[in-house]
Amino acid sequence: MKKIKNQINPVNFFNIGSLDAYIRMANSFSILSPKKERFLANKIYFYSDIESAKLLILSNLRFVILVARNYSGYGLPQADLVQEGNIGLMKAIRRFNPNINVRLISFAVHWIKSEIHEYVLKNWRIVKVATTKAQRKLFFNLRKSKKRLGWFNRHEIDIVARELGVSQQEVTEMEARMSAQDITLDITAPDSQSEYTISNIRASFFLEDKKSNFAVQIEQDDWASHATNKLSNALLVLDERSQQIIKRRWLDQDNSKITLQAIARDYGISAERVRQLEKNAMKKLKIAIEA
Repeated sequence: MKKIKNQINPVNFFNIGSLDAYIRMANSFSILSPKKERFLANKIYFYSDIESAKLLILSNLRFVILVARNYSGYGLPQADLVQEGNIGLMKAIRRFNPNINVRLISFAVHWIKSEIHEYVLKNWRIVKVATTKAQRKLFFNLRKSKKRLGWFNRHEIDIVARELGVSQQEVTEMEARMSAQDITLDITAPDSQSEYTISNIRASFFLEDKKSNFAVQIEQDDWASHATNKLSNALLVLDERSQQIIKRRWLDQDNSKITLQAIARDYGISAERVRQLEKNAMKKLKIAIEA
């Protein structure tokens, strides 16, 4: 195998000071032919050859830079985006199977984007803006879907939701999250250059809400939680059929109480029997809750 030109010490390479110098260095490495790339990939896959892995990495650095440029609009350092993409490239090379008969970069682009996505999501805001799969999809596609400045109208929300396979509510929530800005808790006093934290801000900076009573709110929330737990435990004393009758008659979230006749049809019994079961279940629940 002929040596690839421009082989350099990897330590010196990755310690290059400026991003422009790094890009020039990355572009100085020749793109490998499919035959040579497959030869090196085989040495890595079957013999874990480190030198071959190094050559594959260096010859594909230019592609990582191209992918990283697509994420420059998030306001994060381009050098960091490239660095994360390089990690994805190395992970891809370790997993690449030359027998699948595709170019390495076609396989590696998924891993490169994945590492960059993780970095963007962790660093774009102090508070995470996307945690679920649907939210991640929205985060990286919402900007592309905007045809104009300003907020989406109802028609546009519906189109984006259908195209990305998410709910309209998720589109609205993500748009609001991405429009918000981080606010510093360090405030500069108007008459000085010194900064002090929110915990030391004078009361005169804010209007006091004397009507607020956190104790009452906490007590109400605590009581609601206590009552819910008591009801959940009390339901356990009922048999399964009685539980379903109580839940469908009184505890459904949509507040539409089902009729005795509808439940009777489901269980193949009379409406009067359902009423008796409901009455007996209510008595048992009362005893269990008051115990």
